[in-house]
Amino acid sequence: MSSYKPQEKQANIEFSCTEIGGLWGVYMQESMAVCFLTYLIHHLQDAEIIPLAKEVLSVSQDRISKIKKMFLAENFPIPAGFSEGDVNLAAPPLFHDTFTLSFIYMMNRLGMINFSFVASNNVRLDVLDFFNECIHSSTEMFGKAVRMMLEKGVYDRPPKMNYPQKIEYVQKLSFMDGLFSGKRPLNAIELSEIFFNIERNYFSVIIMLGFAQVLQDKKLKDFVMRGKKISERQIELFNNLLMEEDLLGTVTVSMEVTDSTVSPFSEKMIISLIHILNSVDILLISHALALSMRADLAAHYTKIIGEVMSYAKDTFDLVVERKWLEQPPLTTNRKQLIQS
Repeated sequence: MSSYKPQEKQANIEFSCTEIGGLWGVYMQESMAVCFLTYLIHHLQDAEIIPLAKEVLSVSQDRISKIKKMFLAENFPIPAGFSEGDVNLAAPPLFHDTFTLSFIYMMNRLGMINFSFVASNNVRLDVLDFFNECIHSSTEMFGKAVRMMLEKGVYDRPPKMNYPQKIEYVQKLSFMDGLFSGKRPLNAIELSEIFFNIERNYFSVIIMLGFAQVLQDKKLKDFVMRGKKISERQIELFNNLLMEEDLLGTVTVSMEVTDSTVSPFSEKMIISLIHILNSVDILLISHALALSMRADLAAHYTKIIGEVMSYAKDTFDLVVERKWLEQPPLTTNRKQLIQS
């Protein structure tokens, strides 16, 4: 049994920019997750999924409570984030029960990535301890979601590949070719990145289809449909790459969206979630680009990043125009102080 105890704040050590940025960003995301999960649980009928969904909701609420406590101790303003006013529990269910599992799976998979990144930037021990706890709980919830998805037959495993017979070293510079003929087979890392890019974009297609179905504002509806088409193009591209490699296309989608046309979420929350998904997409496509050693893959990822960045820029403009974007904490404007 470990004797490790959570760290307390060290005397006279205030938040640095990394602690501020990390805690602020997680607070915003978790407040959105609480709204989403509260709505999903309100309509959930599957007796097996309900306990897991409630456990995940409790984890998010606990994270918010702990961040509030740290902010209050520092006399740091607590973000507005998202709240009950962004959710309409009276709206009919927009998604079928299995989507709740998909949401928990994706939320915690992306959480594991984000928390690891944020934790590596923090050096104040109580904050580092908080993010270590977040990594642990997200990993645990992710595992529970995968186990239940497998049991219900709604999880498509990553593609299998034959084991190599021996250790080999790259012999030719053509290992990185791929724009023309003579492409080598995908390696395990490249295949993994393609699979998870397809999976993530299927999730985006489902959630954007639901949003487009309930939005009344035509400009917002058209904007969400544009994002859905970007995800669909990525799915088509990556599945075609797999087919070219004599690998079956992957991740079949079940129709998880109901026929409801009543929005359960505020327009602010819907577009803000898309804003977050854009950032995640850019980060993970860039990660895939960095790991890809075939020139054709690098070219595809570079083109995708450009398209997503253009959409992300328009999303940013939209949330600013509608006054929906809560401003992250800024450093002191020294020039303004001097001129005043």
